[in-house]
Amino acid sequence: MKPIKTALFVSLVGLTLLWLMADTFLPQPFGYFSFRKVFVQYSGIVAMAAMCLGMVLAVRPVRLERAFDGLDKMYRLHKWLGIVAVVAATAHWLSARGTKWAVGWGWLTKPAKAPGQEQAYGGIEALLRGQRGLAETLGEWTFYAVTILIALALIKRVPYRWFAKLHRWLAAGFLLLVFHSVVLLEHAYWTQPIGIVMGLLLAAGAVAACIALGGRIGRARRTAGRIETLLHFPDMRTLVSRVRLDRGWPGHHAGQFAFVTSDPREGAHPYTIASAWNPESRLVSFVTKGLGDHTRRLPERLKTGDRVVVEGPYGRFTFSDRARQIWIGAGIGITPFLARMEDLASHPDADRRIDLFHPTAVIAPQAREFLAEAARAAGVRLHLLLEAEDGRLDGERLRRSVPGWREASVWFCGPSAFGRALRADLVAHGLAPGAFHQELFELR
Repeated sequence: MKPIKTALFVSLVGLTLLWLMADTFLPQPFGYFSFRKVFVQYSGIVAMAAMCLGMVLAVRPVRLERAFDGLDKMYRLHKWLGIVAVVAATAHWLSARGTKWAVGWGWLTKPAKAPGQEQAYGGIEALLRGQRGLAETLGEWTFYAVTILIALALIKRVPYRWFAKLHRWLAAGFLLLVFHSVVLLEHAYWTQPIGIVMGLLLAAGAVAACIALGGRIGRARRTAGRIETLLHFPDMRTLVSRVRLDRGWPGHHAGQFAFVTSDPREGAHPYTIASAWNPESRLVSFVTKGLGDHTRRLPERLKTGDRVVVEGPYGRFTFSDRARQIWIGAGIGITPFLARMEDLASHPDADRRIDLFHPTAVIAPQAREFLAEAARAAGVRLHLLLEAEDGRLDGERLRRSVPGWREASVWFCGPSAFGRALRADLVAHGLAPGAFHQELFELR
């Protein structure tokens, strides 16, 4: 989480400092209307900058994965940038539109302009000022639409296919807000550092929005494939799909994930890759659990021989640090560890000492045997915990089960709240904060 918090803090503080180089929160003479004028500019800059950065992250720029420790962290930052944008845009709207309403209702009295205060404008500034009425109207109505769309995107009960469609509409709304910003940004800012930075952000965001609207996100990283086998575990509500990819897949590291499209109307869904990469067979496995409308329908809808499109790989949950490791795959979070165990079985590492904890509510006998055999082949010590028989996994139980746990790195994939609780417990008892790796496999 540190890269996310750092990026968010640096962005907000940096924008504020750049704006303070061009303006002030204490205009003279100070009053409500003079303060409102500068606050409208500041809040608008924060809202649009957050949206620009979020739009850039939405196109999945792979080169930023190293800086943010994976695409999953980038999407978490994308989510928080959306929240910042809504809060700042609401403050911007209240200051701009709310003040006009208050004047109309007689709650506020707008100060009259002093004689000689009228200015003549020329060139680009005159052109932009001629568009102010249109820009204000478009900005207001687009604000209403974008706020609703962002709110719907954050509600997890909204089906994923609608979440994806809403984001495409957001890109269109964003382009209208770029026009709004270019017209209404204080003209004097454009020659200041804040104007230069905003110009670059608006340009980058507009390009990203066009990529999203054209359906070109991740296009260069897509590889077609065909489903070879399907194995369904009804009691576990789990489906194992094995896909043979066409030529062009760059290969992947165990622990990475991909976006898979099996139905163009549904769009791409993210799944962790549950197998190691062999360029000769070109087979990849995905394990999906029926947690939503789409995944619940997969066992009935998918058939052997169906064509799919796989985009990726993404992520940095790749087990790349200490030789002593503790893995925790809760429920369907077992998938990255299946890939890593297959990798270790093919490329043994005698120096590795690994404990794998798999807490789950239910496991089919065939799946249990497969997991035990995979652990044996990889030289991994397996701790299978069935909730009804063995109780829940917590920090105390983990520490008791693994001597020398403080010298290990911990790799967690599962429910976010469970991961946060385990991390807090282990760090409180002496684990280095940077030794706990958690995949934030929630894209909204």
